[in-house]
Amino acid sequence: MSSAPQISSSFENPHLTHTFDPTQHVVGVRFEKLGKLYHFDYQAYPTIRPGDFVLVETVRGLQIGEVIGFLERDNDVREYRSLLRLATPRDLLLRQQIQQKEVEALITCREAASKMRHLQNVKFVKAEYTFDRKTCTISYATEDDVNLNGLRNALRHKIEGNIEFRQVGPRDVARILGGQGACGGPRCCSTFLTEFSPISIKMAKMQGIPLNPTEITGMCGRLRCCLIYEYEQYVEARKQLPRRGKMVGTPYGEGRVTDVYPLRDAVTVEVDDQRYLVEREDIIPLEEFRKLQEKAQAGCSKNESGGCDCGARRPKSPSQDLNTALELAHAQTVDRTIDGETKTKKGSTSTPRKRKRSRRGDKKSDEKKRRSKKRTKGEQKATPKAQSQDVSSAQRKPKRSKRRRGRGSSERSQPNSPKGEQ
Repeated sequence: MSSAPQISSSFENPHLTHTFDPTQHVVGVRFEKLGKLYHFDYQAYPTIRPGDFVLVETVRGLQIGEVIGFLERDNDVREYRSLLRLATPRDLLLRQQIQQKEVEALITCREAASKMRHLQNVKFVKAEYTFDRKTCTISYATEDDVNLNGLRNALRHKIEGNIEFRQVGPRDVARILGGQGACGGPRCCSTFLTEFSPISIKMAKMQGIPLNPTEITGMCGRLRCCLIYEYEQYVEARKQLPRRGKMVGTPYGEGRVTDVYPLRDAVTVEVDDQRYLVEREDIIPLEEFRKLQEKAQAGCSKNESGGCDCGARRPKSPSQDLNTALELAHAQTVDRTIDGETKTKKGSTSTPRKRKRSRRGDKKSDEKKRRSKKRTKGEQKATPKAQSQDVSSAQRKPKRSKRRRGRGSSERSQPNSPKGEQ
């Protein structure tokens, strides 16, 4: 009897001699043919290699996946789950049986949905089981909001495990179904694309593609994924070429640019009702050239009175015009001193905030001056009295007392006054 063929859980590759450190790297696992990579810790299995099948625990449940590669560990960002174990030949045979059940579950789902009127526009594209067959996920596509509770109740006794529905977009539908693209070859999304990049009409305009729906849309009804492949090269190439309608100089004469060919690094120029293909090396930008020529003829625009340091009036050599060189050096030193003085003046000027503060300080100083003036006026009025009473403080006290006594005595002596006698 012939022995049954042995199924290996890894692909033999003699060229894989480099090993990675499990403490510094993680392993990337893919559960679908063109699905995303999920990273796991493999310190328990340091001899694992790309192509091996492993069992891991995910949010959906127990799943089997294929090792694709390794990535540097980033413990500061996230924590990685560890691998459960390596897949055995029995696990691989069980995986094949599960894939057959997925096809049967998709057929039964389509048959049940065809009997419901509100699900006529819903397209069911894929059914997927977890490795422990506890959950069955059915992917569908639609542009309307539908209620799938009735379909779930109808499939509860026909499909094993818990049933979940997941809505996907038109690009995912094209990736799952596969087939031929608009170019005649297999679709990019079903062969090597793992993620979809954002695509816009600007990419088609940059590449000179006519904005015809049949030319820029794919089989999924969206913009083609291939529009982004050469977009960056077109952008870099167009930066070095003149735009359409610009006047340029060529070996055939001056003309206007009619077409641009970025990949050929050339443009089409119309000269005297004739068109010529001119490469970028032979193109003369007339507008820039004329501006530079006018600027050179105009001389220095920085300092009209002299003292130019930009090189417009610089002599060719010191031997040809030594006097002008000395005058130029002297003028430069004078300008530097003037610039230094202006900078010091500018530095002394205060900013608007400081000006406001200085104004407030000026107001306060004005008030102080007014108060001091009032005090000086009061002192000037009081000086004659002080001059008349220029005596010591010891002599002022008895005088004040005498005045008080005199006042009192005069008041008391009023009845004895001669007027009173009269």
